[in-house]
Amino acid sequence: MATPRSTPLSLLLLLLVSFLPLLTTASDDLVSDLLTLQSQSPSGVIHLTDPLISRLLTSNPPPRPFSLLLFFDAQQLHDKSELRLKPLKSEFSLLASSFIQNNPNPNKPHLFFCDLEFRESQQSFALFSVNSLPHIRLVPSTALDLKADSIQMEAGDFSRLAESMAEFVESKTQLTVGPIHRPPVVSKKQVIVMVAGLLVLMPFVIKRVVAGETLLHDPNLWLAGAVFIYFFSVSGAMHNIIRHMPMFMVDRDDPSKLVFFYQGSGMQLGAEGFAVGFLYTVVGLLLAFVTHVLVRVRDVKVQRVVMIFALVVSFWAVKKVVFLDNWKTGYGIHMYWPSSWQ
Repeated sequence: MATPRSTPLSLLLLLLVSFLPLLTTASDDLVSDLLTLQSQSPSGVIHLTDPLISRLLTSNPPPRPFSLLLFFDAQQLHDKSELRLKPLKSEFSLLASSFIQNNPNPNKPHLFFCDLEFRESQQSFALFSVNSLPHIRLVPSTALDLKADSIQMEAGDFSRLAESMAEFVESKTQLTVGPIHRPPVVSKKQVIVMVAGLLVLMPFVIKRVVAGETLLHDPNLWLAGAVFIYFFSVSGAMHNIIRHMPMFMVDRDDPSKLVFFYQGSGMQLGAEGFAVGFLYTVVGLLLAFVTHVLVRVRDVKVQRVVMIFALVVSFWAVKKVVFLDNWKTGYGIHMYWPSSWQ
């Protein structure tokens, strides 16, 4: 009686053993295809479409011999500077190339860096429920439900661009990304050309310096440089550069309108910084004019008229700055009166 019962079980085990090499071969073929696509990409980022996503993930149950880090992209949104899709995609490519360069022998499970474009992969966007950009998602090799089992990279994980992306990958995959290899600002050929040009021009430059006929001897250049540095410092331009702040943003309630002044102390747009910097610069130039030029005018009436004009314009400019600061932050500025005057 034991023989008939054991026969189906033995047959089932035999079938599983027979199909196991086929499953392994199919998985190896997918890895081989991904490695081929990776080698064909200059940065190592594989461009995926809906059919490839279906073949790699939907039709291929876990555990898979690879994990995917997906960058969701939309070409039509590249002109929106507030989304920063182009610089983030560039940093993502830099992360991929650095990982491949630092890990010439692929780790198991393999990690592949891929991107998807909205117009080409709308089904995949819906599969992962991606409805806003930027969006980066890690699909582990064990992910069964692609939306629930995958891990989204939060905004803080790419705040420092490729370096913070690498920290996210290392913390979630236990793989080592290694150092980020950024291309040099100036190539070796450019350095050689600049050094050669400098050597050729050196005699002419020395001759002009000795004769005092260079731009560095022009006081107007130093005056313009001083005004530029003053405007750069009071307009928050360094803040805009470091934080990559846009000049303006689209009104969320009415997309046809643009917002140049953001109410709230948590963020400053480039336009409002330049506006305040312009007002400060006007006051500074008027003060410099009064103290260095107006004092040389001998006509007292001209001095008085110009002085009154400078005071009125300066008072107006300072009043606008105080009003904008109060509107933006809610803090009030009050005039100080000595107690003896009260």
